[in-house]
Amino acid sequence: MDQRATIEWRDGRVPIATRFDAPYYSLDDGLAETEFVFLTGNDLPARFAPGFLIAELGFGTALSAILAWRAWTAAGLTTPLRFTSLEAFPMSQADRAKALALWPEIAPDAAALAQGLGDGTRFQTATLDLTIVTGDARQTVPTWTGQADAWFLDGFSPAKNPELWDPALLAQVGQRTTASGTCATYTAAGHVRRAHADAGFTVTRIPGFGRKRHMTRGTKA
Repeated sequence: MDQRATIEWRDGRVPIATRFDAPYYSLDDGLAETEFVFLTGNDLPARFAPGFLIAELGFGTALSAILAWRAWTAAGLTTPLRFTSLEAFPMSQADRAKALALWPEIAPDAAALAQGLGDGTRFQTATLDLTIVTGDARQTVPTWTGQADAWFLDGFSPAKNPELWDPALLAQVGQRTTASGTCATYTAAGHVRRAHADAGFTVTRIPGFGRKRHMTRGTKA
């Protein structure tokens, strides 16, 4: 049985994970941050191709999945984008809906996801095949059999959520990445970049979003 996330709301609109005392997205503009870090950081949608697989550590509000799905359909692809998210503490459907309501421009996609996914772990349409794997990523990633073309490494900060930045876990991420695959994350902490390099990625520190000076991009060597 998975454990649900416990949420508090800052200013009535920004979800804070009480377990980690951290917001789920930038207090400035979570949508723009997500597009910048995870889509641009993985050179998407330019790399999209039929059968493309995105894997994510931390499903959170579903914002990353929705924006990837929107980019996929905007690129004219009509086959399903494969998207697997590994999440230890899933938000309830009601909390996700409240968090996503901040951006009316994605309302149709958020509504479709809410209706099709609910509090479950699978959502399929003609253009999206989404699976949520619940549980501690240190146990679920080693047993996952996929090979991701892109990773969205979206855990809370290494200081507050060190489990998702563990070198052994990132080594497993590297093993489950295609030869030309990429990863991206908002953090540029030195120990995280070193763990990515040890996991087989060529690591680049690039400018971050907003007030973040730097972020990390990796390409499978």
